[in-house]
Amino acid sequence: MATGGSRAFAWQVFPPMPTCRVYGTVAYQDGHLLVLGGCGQAGLPLDTAETLDMASHTWLALAPLPTPRAGAAAVVLGKQVLVMGGVDEGQSPVAAVEAFLADEGRWERRATLPQAAMGVATVERDGMVYALGGMGPDTAPQAQVRVYEPRGDCWLSLPSMPTPCYGASTFLHGNKIYVLGAPIPLAGGRQGKLPVTAFEAFDLEARTWTRHPSLPSRRAFAGCAMAEGSVFSLGGLQQPGPHNFYSRPHFVNTVEMFDLEHGSWTKMPRSLRMRDKRADFVVGSLGNHIVAIGGLGNQPCPLGSVEGFSLARRRWEALPAMPTARCSCSSLQAGHRLFVIGGVAQGPSQAVEALCLRDGV
Repeated sequence: MATGGSRAFAWQVFPPMPTCRVYGTVAYQDGHLLVLGGCGQAGLPLDTAETLDMASHTWLALAPLPTPRAGAAAVVLGKQVLVMGGVDEGQSPVAAVEAFLADEGRWERRATLPQAAMGVATVERDGMVYALGGMGPDTAPQAQVRVYEPRGDCWLSLPSMPTPCYGASTFLHGNKIYVLGAPIPLAGGRQGKLPVTAFEAFDLEARTWTRHPSLPSRRAFAGCAMAEGSVFSLGGLQQPGPHNFYSRPHFVNTVEMFDLEHGSWTKMPRSLRMRDKRADFVVGSLGNHIVAIGGLGNQPCPLGSVEGFSLARRRWEALPAMPTARCSCSSLQAGHRLFVIGGVAQGPSQAVEALCLRDGV
């Protein structure tokens, strides 16, 4: 029997991408979904760029990326899409920054990152691009914070993060950028070999960092989202403590919530944990729900299950299952749609699907 939550959501299935890929970079610009680079069937970074016209539901090939890369960051700045960082064909971090000019259908090179990096977290505010952390060629996490000024085509240094990390989750709330070290799929949020539990905020006006209480538990490949003044950290692969040599990593359905107003974490009781244990999944905030989509669990293949935590009813509800079960997906939220793009099914996937509020389908 369908619950109120499940009836409010539906999946929209789009034509598959011409190129199957995992760790692709995605952006949404003027009614077009852009998918850039990523790793293909051969496991090597691609220079392929494709766009889905949301009006006609047709795919078009774009000019290839000047630098083949996977796991890059992308930010939309008006009529251009800025692509930075990632990993190249030699498995080395990338310093190159390139802009796709939508009106002209071509790429232009921009000022390179001060240091080559993969797993860079990015935030755009008022036409400025903030790039935080990353992992350099020495495989060490970085604490660097830089801001890109499009008018001068230059990167400026800002105060470094207290805790170096790469692949972190970032959220813009008011005049602050919150950085959560809980990992995401591409080498996410780790410091050395252990996931970072640090939770820190950068004040864009004062240009200072604040350390908040750390995540209560150490988990890799967790999912993170922000809604209604709270940050949620969900699921993941539980890591044993540094002195526990006998415990193995295991999938969990943990839910931890940070209240920005009160400045503290709450570890939800067992009754409010996710229905499924999962890691390497898509998470977002849609329709007054925190939604968790697909990923990996204790089953031998990727999960297709979807669930949502109702912020009003304070409970988890089963939502319509994914049309194509996958993990390691790229994702993007645009209006009433949460796009789930590519990833891994049996191998790199071509699937492009969106979880929607039913009124918007």
